[in-house]
Amino acid sequence: MRRTLPPLNALRSFEAAGRRLSFRAASEELGVTQGAVAQQVRLLEDHLGLALFRRLPRGLALSAEGAAYHAEIVRAFDILRRATGEVAGRAGVVTISVTPTFAARLLIPALPSLAAALPGIDLRTLATVAVSDLDRDQVDIAIRETRPPFPAALEARFLFRQDLVLVASPHLLGDRVAPLDPADIAALPLLHDAYDHWTRWFGRPGKRPGAVFNQVSLALDAALAGQGVAIASRAFVRADIAAGRLIDLGPAGYDTGADYYLLRRRGAPPRPAAQAVWDWCHSAFAAPPE
Repeated sequence: MRRTLPPLNALRSFEAAGRRLSFRAASEELGVTQGAVAQQVRLLEDHLGLALFRRLPRGLALSAEGAAYHAEIVRAFDILRRATGEVAGRAGVVTISVTPTFAARLLIPALPSLAAALPGIDLRTLATVAVSDLDRDQVDIAIRETRPPFPAALEARFLFRQDLVLVASPHLLGDRVAPLDPADIAALPLLHDAYDHWTRWFGRPGKRPGAVFNQVSLALDAALAGQGVAIASRAFVRADIAAGRLIDLGPAGYDTGADYYLLRRRGAPPRPAAQAVWDWCHSAFAAPPE
């Protein structure tokens, strides 16, 4: 039976190419040439006696047999990764990928709660706005602002709505009492981030004065320092509003169409540590049912 198994390099090339649907992208991930990936896939197809891909003018598509085989190969590699991690003493290590704002405003303040609830967990946080490749980046769980439908290879669990509000420091507002009308808002310094919410709030294009930041968390730090009005998800400012550090000036009045979700790979059952962090994240960050 061992002699009938395909070479491991061929299976690795097929798994990467089937996930990326591109020999070029698979070659970049594996650190080999595109021709080497294509050759390994052809060897595997010859070994099995069937076509695993349909070669298209742009990219690849899995054949029916290829799609079924790929799902099983992904599961097999997940089992190998989990077994290797456990043997290497990493059974308690869990890697979570979150945006920098989510890390700063929600995850970091909650870490003492995680340590108390799951003392054996070694949580490693990857803070990035980039879309993580869960396999390539060895990520167990991701939290992202996104929307359905989700790829079949991903499991998604809803956390909370993207409920945008306007906030400012009481030191900036002075004697002004919330809620403020649009003219009063427009007269205050505005804090901008990569989402460019103010263009949509005013309902017309055009650059408006105010400091510009590449991350929401930086705009909120500026708001806390009394430097202007920011627009952010209510989940990120709820604690500051409750403590009086920020004043809720009212809803932004529009829906971005994207909400926050927990994400992970489908396939083999997750490691116990990863499952425990998944459950803890939902308990810690999910909005209560309305």
